[in-house]
Amino acid sequence: MLNIYFTNYYNNNETSLLKRCVLLCVLFIGFSGFSQTTPKVITKVDTTSIKIGEQIQFTVTVEADTTAQVIFPEGQTFSPLETVEAFATDTTRKNDRMTLQKIYALTQFDSGSYKLPAQRIEINGEGFLTDSTRVINVANIAVDTLAQKMYDIKPLMEVEKSNSRLWKIILFILLGILVIGGIVYWFFFRKKPLSEEEKVALLPPYDRALLELKNLEKSKYLIQDEYKEYYSELTDIVRSYLEEDVNVSALESTTDELITKLELLRDAGELKIDDETLQQFKRILQTADLVKFAKSKPDTSVAENDRQSIEQIVHKTHEALPEPTVEELMEQEEYKEELEKKQQKKKIIYASVAFLGALLIAAAVATSYYGFTYVKDTIMRHPSKQLLEGDWVSSSYGYPPISLETPHVLKRQETKLTPEMKANIKDLQMFMYRSEKGFFSVGTTSTTLTQEVEPEFNKSIEAFIENLEKQGAKNIITKQEEFTTVTGVKGIKVFGSGDFPVPGSKELVDGKYSILLFGAKGLQQQIIINWLEGDTYAQEIADRILGSVEVKTEL
Repeated sequence: MLNIYFTNYYNNNETSLLKRCVLLCVLFIGFSGFSQTTPKVITKVDTTSIKIGEQIQFTVTVEADTTAQVIFPEGQTFSPLETVEAFATDTTRKNDRMTLQKIYALTQFDSGSYKLPAQRIEINGEGFLTDSTRVINVANIAVDTLAQKMYDIKPLMEVEKSNSRLWKIILFILLGILVIGGIVYWFFFRKKPLSEEEKVALLPPYDRALLELKNLEKSKYLIQDEYKEYYSELTDIVRSYLEEDVNVSALESTTDELITKLELLRDAGELKIDDETLQQFKRILQTADLVKFAKSKPDTSVAENDRQSIEQIVHKTHEALPEPTVEELMEQEEYKEELEKKQQKKKIIYASVAFLGALLIAAAVATSYYGFTYVKDTIMRHPSKQLLEGDWVSSSYGYPPISLETPHVLKRQETKLTPEMKANIKDLQMFMYRSEKGFFSVGTTSTTLTQEVEPEFNKSIEAFIENLEKQGAKNIITKQEEFTTVTGVKGIKVFGSGDFPVPGSKELVDGKYSILLFGAKGLQQQIIINWLEGDTYAQEIADRILGSVEVKTEL
């Protein structure tokens, strides 16, 4: 076609030879450019026969212009084959063309013949499909049953539940108690070192009075002409001593009232003190009153003598006190014990209040951050919450396998097929877990039929509902929709609610359920989940289980 066009143009046009040559070069370059920009996709495999678990290398080669944008498939896009690894893209360039090479390592763990699916390669937004006619044969590993004995599958073994999480909780509680106990001990029960003032306050009145008089002697009141402060402290020392040791109200009494009270005690025989000492004490008190209220200023020597005289008065007064009787000493001892008990009781009360306060603060902080319901369920150890936050298990059950993630391992259920069931069912495998405390259960069923016919899901659903009604369930609501696993296997989801009987009793509770049904010719698979309506933790568990379901529908 292109040769005819050039011949006609050459014969019918009188364009100069130069223009014809230029036009010919342009058309040739355009045709050449068009042929170069057409991308090319080439695929190959290194082998089409492998053993179970061996790998094949699937190579995709793309030849395109250097400006082309090429996108290779990523992830598990080779189902039923599994992608082990997608190697980095190898790129080589030559002039204005480039060659991209992508290698995928693929494998399969079940024997059989598998068709290698076509892969979509995007080049500048346009899709190019690879060849899908190749068949990969996966052969079983030959087992010599004569040289090697065959054994039955070992029965399930009961494994003790791990207490690691419980020990962690106990450890945290013990650490919290130790911290709170340390704080309570440090602030309430620890014997704190006494200050000088506290040591002085604990001395007997007589010793304390003498010590305070010695300290007054060392003071700088007289050097600094602070006579009012000097005499105020002097009289306070002796008045406090008399009030504590002689049991006379001296601090609030005037000079005359105090002397009168002392005279009455002397006359009653309770204080053996001479009249001369009383008169000397009266004179010192009067001098102190003049200094404090009349701004009198005696000589320094007089002030020193008055302090010494007060010290002698304290000595004489202490000696003048009668010896306490045995009854009085007993009363004092009982009083001290009672006082110590009251102080101990106060410490216990303070410690309890501090402990409760710490708990309330911790509870308030946790409630504000997590919410009241979460904190309550954590303290009360909500069974569904424990399941949700425990260590989950990913496993496969039955054959062909049903893979899912559950809070606990599902246990195999012993099933006996009746003669009527054996007519249609070749094999029945059931696995289940039921919570001991909460109304939660999850189970799987793999049924192999005697004939290769499509499973009748509607009959299975009707049989399931009839079984629930026989057990006492009421008000069963049923909904149905299509369900697709992560790998694209399609099935049916039946879900709803109702009043279900509690195992072991006639009580009915509001519950919810979900059933997933998958199947192929001669095979039916089911996943059944039950939980309490309104239990948000159980709802999260059910959603997580449903999101992890993987099935294989090939025998």
